[in-house]
Amino acid sequence: MGGFDSAYLGTPPWDIGRPQPEVVQLEEQGALQGTVLDCGCGTGENALYLAGRGHEVWGVDASPRAIRKAESKAKERSAAAEFLVVDALDLGRLRRTFDCIIDCGLFHVFSDDDRERYVSSLASVTVPGSKLIVLCFSDLQPGDSGPRRVSKAEIRQAFKRGWRVGSIRPATFDTNVSGDHVKAWLSEIIRG
Repeated sequence: MGGFDSAYLGTPPWDIGRPQPEVVQLEEQGALQGTVLDCGCGTGENALYLAGRGHEVWGVDASPRAIRKAESKAKERSAAAEFLVVDALDLGRLRRTFDCIIDCGLFHVFSDDDRERYVSSLASVTVPGSKLIVLCFSDLQPGDSGPRRVSKAEIRQAFKRGWRVGSIRPATFDTNVSGDHVKAWLSEIIRG
């Protein structure tokens, strides 16, 4: 993930300075309950938004620069969110579980082998009934620039053991590239 740390020397395309609209909508609908882990939190906008809405939130990212920026924002906003430098493939080191995990833009960066490791890592911080929300680039997004595109079948395949894919629906992933709204899948997955 070293390349991702250097991306935070500036403002990477996924850092939009606000929470992803899909996260805001889910929270407003009451779909996010209890303790929340923002996995691949970047500079913390989703986590800070959820903390402001009363959730106990931890944000983790492998990028020390991103976490420093998230901590700075939390201090400026007097927000009660915990931020830690943690590899998403080793979440067990957190030594706790969460009711809900959000992944906005992380799942699609992993290779097939790392996806398996990631799903196992997610299992280490969840219990039966925990909810996972994944917002990832869709295979319906035209072109080939940006991250790997993901199909519905790939999402189902990754979570076929120990999880139940409740829904996968079309969504958008906002970026800071000319107001770009990228085609995405929003998945709700329950730990079995």
